Parts: sequence; C-alpha cells; structure tokens
Amino acid sequence: MKSGREFFDIYRHGFARVAACIPEVRVSDPVFNAGKILDLIRQAHARKAVLAVFPELCLSAYSNEDLFFQEALLCEVEEAISRILEETAGLDMIIVAGTPLKVEGGLYNCGVVMHRGRIAGIAVKSYLPNYREFYEARQFRPARELPADVIDLCSQTGIPIGPDLLFRVSSMPGFTLFVEICEDVFSPVPPSSRAALAGATVVANLSASNITAGKDEYRHLLAASQSARCLCAYIYTAAGFGESTTDLAWDGHAIVYENGNLVSESKRFSWEPQVVSADIDLDRLAGDRIRMTSFHDTRAREGAAFRTIPLDLDPPGGRILLEREIARFPYVPVQADVRDKRCFEVYNIQVQGLAKRMQSTGVRNLVIGVSGGLDSTHALIVCARAMDALGLPRTNIKAYTMPGFATSKKTYTNARDLMAALEVEAGEIDIRPGAMRMMEDIGHPYARGEKVYDVTFENVQAGQRTAVLFRLANLRDALVVGTGDLSELALGWSTYGVGDHMSHYNVNASVPKTLIQYVIRWVADRDLFGPEASRSLRDILSTEISPELVPGTHEDEPAQYTEKAIGPYELQDFNTFYITRYGYLPSKVAFLSWTAWHDREAGSWPDVPEDARHEYTLSEIRHWLKVFVRRFFKLSQYKRSCIPNGPKVGSGGSLSPRGDYRAPSDSEDAPWMKDLESIPEE
Repeated sequence: MKSGREFFDIYRHGFARVAACIPEVRVSDPVFNAGKILDLIRQAHARKAVLAVFPELCLSAYSNEDLFFQEALLCEVEEAISRILEETAGLDMIIVAGTPLKVEGGLYNCGVVMHRGRIAGIAVKSYLPNYREFYEARQFRPARELPADVIDLCSQTGIPIGPDLLFRVSSMPGFTLFVEICEDVFSPVPPSSRAALAGATVVANLSASNITAGKDEYRHLLAASQSARCLCAYIYTAAGFGESTTDLAWDGHAIVYENGNLVSESKRFSWEPQVVSADIDLDRLAGDRIRMTSFHDTRAREGAAFRTIPLDLDPPGGRILLEREIARFPYVPVQADVRDKRCFEVYNIQVQGLAKRMQSTGVRNLVIGVSGGLDSTHALIVCARAMDALGLPRTNIKAYTMPGFATSKKTYTNARDLMAALEVEAGEIDIRPGAMRMMEDIGHPYARGEKVYDVTFENVQAGQRTAVLFRLANLRDALVVGTGDLSELALGWSTYGVGDHMSHYNVNASVPKTLIQYVIRWVADRDLFGPEASRSLRDILSTEISPELVPGTHEDEPAQYTEKAIGPYELQDFNTFYITRYGYLPSKVAFLSWTAWHDREAGSWPDVPEDARHEYTLSEIRHWLKVFVRRFFKLSQYKRSCIPNGPKVGSGGSLSPRGDYRAPSDSEDAPWMKDLESIPEE
C-alpha cells in the first residue's frame, strides 16, 4: 500500500476510511429508499471512504411487519438493488445495505455486499429476536435454514449467500470484511467472533435497533467489548428517521469502535440523513493480533470454516489527511475526568509497588536523592505516600540534596522546600569535593583548571551521587529509590551502572515524562501533602528540564537543557508510545505526529497547559524522530536490559525486560533509518 502513494495519504499508512450511513427511509417504499441510499453513497465516496454501511432492512424499512409477505414489496426491493448496482458501477467502494430476500420459498433478513456494480455476496442474519417488541421469526428464517449457498439475483448468477462470508480486499493488507445483522451481536457467541478468528478485521453490523431509554449505552458496551475481544473494527448502524412509530421509536445511532476505542459516532435523533466517517487503523489491529497469543490459541480451538471472497478495490489516492483525533499526549487522557482517574491509578500503582518491596525486604527506611527536578520530585511524593500507607513516619525517608558544579539556586531551593514541606529527614552532601578527587585520580583536565565539560565530567557527578546514595543506604539500613523515568529509558538518557541508571527499586521506571508532570499536578491540585508542598510542586513544574551537570555563563543558569540535546519530551514520548506499543514504521509515526502537532488551535485543547499549546513542523518531527530511532534501537538497549525492578503502570508503558519489552542489546537501526528516508522534509 505504501508504494506509489504520497506521504500525506492515510491509505499509505495503513488506514482505511469507512462510513456508517443513516438514510431517511419510507416504510414500504424501496424506490424512495434507494434514492436516499444513493445520496449517502455519493457523499461517502466524496469523503474518500472505501466502505459504506447502511442499516438493517433499509431498502424496504425495518418496520414493515407483515407487509414483508407482500410480493409487490419484494419485487420493488429487487428493482431498488438493481438501481443501486447500476448507479454505483463506477464507484470503487464497498457498499453494504440491508434488505429482505426470498430464497427458495423462505424469507431472509440479509445484507447485500456490492462493489463496482456487482453483488459480491449476501450476508444472512443468524439470530432472529422474537421477544418483547420483536417478532422477526414471524416473517424471517434464520441463516441456519438457508437451503442454498449461492443464489441468482438482479441478472447475476452464482452469488455467494450465507453467514460465513469474508470479503478480503487484496490491495489493502489487513482489510477483511464480515457482515452480521443486529441481534447477532446481542447473542452469547456472535458470528463475528468466529469470523474474526477466521481473519475478519472489519465487522459491519447492519442494525435497526429501536430506541428505549438507556439502550444507547448498551450498544456502546456491546460494540466496544466485541471490537476489543475480536481485535477488530466494529461499525454499527441503527435505523433512524422514517421508520414507523406505530409502537416504537428510532434514534439513528451509528458508532465505530476499534479494539475497544470509540473512533466516531453519529448524532442521535437527527432529522437529517447522516454519513459518519471513521479512519480505521488496520496496522494497529494487525499488530495487536500478532502479539495476542490467546487470540491464536482460540482460533486453533474454536475456528470455523468461512468462504473468502476477494475484492479488487483500489483505494482513492492523492492528499487524504487523517480525520480522526490523534492525541498529542498518548499516555495522558484528554478528558479531565479520565485523566484524573489515570493519575490516581498511576500514583497508587507506584505507591503499592514500593510499599510491597519494603514489606518483603523488611526494610523500613528509604534513601533518595532530591534534585528539585521532575523525576526525583515525583519519586519523593511516592515515597511519602508509601510511608503513610505503611503507618511509618516520613522521617524514615532519608532524602538528600547533592549540589554539584552546575546546580542552580532555583532547583536547590525547591528541593530543600519540598523536603521540609513533606517532613522527611533532609540532608545535604556537596558532591564537588568527591567528584574533584576522582577527576584528579583519573587525570581529567578539569582537575588541572581547564574548563573541559565532556561526558566524563558529567558522569563523574552522576556516579558520585549514586555511589553516595548506596553507601548511605548501607549506613541507614535503607533501600535506594530510583528516580529515572520511561522517557529517559527509551532514549538511554542515564549514566550506566554507578549512576542514575541504578537503584534498589525504581518507582518511575514505566512512567513517561509527560505523564509525570500531570501526576505531580494532580497531587498538587488536591493538596495531598498540604498547601506548602503543593506550592513547591507547582514551582518545580515550571522549571525547565536540565541534568544540571555543566555550568553556564551565569552562576544560577546551567549550560545544558535536556530537550535541546535529545528532543522535546512531548515528541519523544509520542514516538516511544507508537513505536514500542504498536511497532509502527517511523514514517507512520511521523504522519501521526504531524497530524497531532501541526496547525492545531489552542482552543481545541482546553485541558492542555498553555506551554504545550504550540506546533511542530514535519522537518522538526523528522529530525527528532531520527534521534529517537538511533538512540532507542542502536545505542541504549543495554541499559534497559539490566534495569532495577519497578512496577508497570500502563499497557504500553514498560521497557523492562521482565515487565514488557525484550530486545537484544546489540541490534542495528538500519531498517528504521531506511524508512525514515521516505519522510519528506516539509
């Protein structure tokens, strides 16, 4: 799919645009209904969709009741199908519309799958509701009673029919369609479950589904859970305006889910027809299926025979931008209430992990270095809550600030203020004499008065701090709590071994930098440790990130800023998420990143802090992605292969070889670098 397609084209990057369509209908008027369906087909085609899905029995309307037995209606339905075939012969897209069909003396509730003016196959409803307001078994027969597996219709012979049809688009890897109808998904074992095991990645549900109070929530639950269990996209359409209201009502509800996540939804109770488009990430579905061993185990046990119908469909080309929302911060939910819940969970996972480690070792004291930066701040408030949970005094936390050659007054003051506000045992050890002695011993130029600020100069300081912390732990009968986060692990931004790479237990190991900022803000906003601590936390959040290892021209200003060396953490966290969680190509990650970060009005992100409301060009995205690829795949795995223990906090948030991610320490970055070359500069 990638070859020959321009970069700004969703079909190049493994997406497929689908459309859930809600037409206006008239009961028992197929000619009118076909016209309205054709209007929406043209709209879907204009939107560059490759699939248009319509509701159950939409060609006749669902609410005909015993009118389904009338030959005049059934004849008009066939003429309506013929008209749609004729007028869509030049459209290279799949159309699925619901219709009643007579097959050898029986009447069946069907979904006709059309492509380029021909019927590719006909799906048949397996489960007929016959309870409460439903009486479908009065008019229709279930799929298991079909007397044939092919039929002739609309001057076309040998059309496959049944509940066992898969429609595979050969030009779009990962796009295999299955159609089920309304009640099928309400059954204990929906037909789409076995279809997914047989290879279906996109499931269309043609539904009528009258509305009763609260039923929309149940539809969401079913579509979300079915798409998650089947690792598929699930397109659900329910009948809308025009169905009979003799005894029922209709809300025209269309929803599209992808592996448990809502991608798109219609307006309910609309008086106007609707086309709800959604961009499905086929790569994500394929990647999740590769990883989920239980999915393949189930296929081996429960797999059923299906007929596969190839469709020669060529997706539209040109500049087709992604319509779905791509969050700038994939580790941080956009919705405030969901974000609060996430912060609560992450924080308490960390607290529980540390408390359990203290219980299992019998060690009642903790040693931690506090720099006044984000990571050590976050680790310290985890330690404080762990002590509270265990009923131990916070003075059991032996917290030390350890100023070096480039420590700023601001971070030093913040560290001291926070330790005081949390009422931990605070200490201070100046590492400069010890670091200078080591540089003298190894013959470093700085010890001779030369201003040489190389990697040795930096790592001597980081190593000195860690060495002191471990010896303090011996002296105070304590565990050293690590502070390095997931973002630093991904980029290898730590001093290996005797440095910030090592600790007895690292509470931040699977929390990315962008999420740490939100968790700290969440703790501060709730005054979990009192107003003084909250004031210190907010001041720390406003400090630019720096390792503070190289002196600047001014005494209170370091010469180095982390994000100028390894890239903005908000971009690198984005890269980490999509490359480690889904295994995407760098070119796809760049496309997603550009979609998220370019030309976005600040007002569309009301919950994003002001300092994060800016843009990145494709050139900047490409540059920092290249830095990420080299550091992640080529340079830093050896550090991740031997990291200390720490709790995993999210489904895509661990690089521990025990908790989630396993890779060789001596791999090459060639395949990723090669793909990077396909990303345009602008």
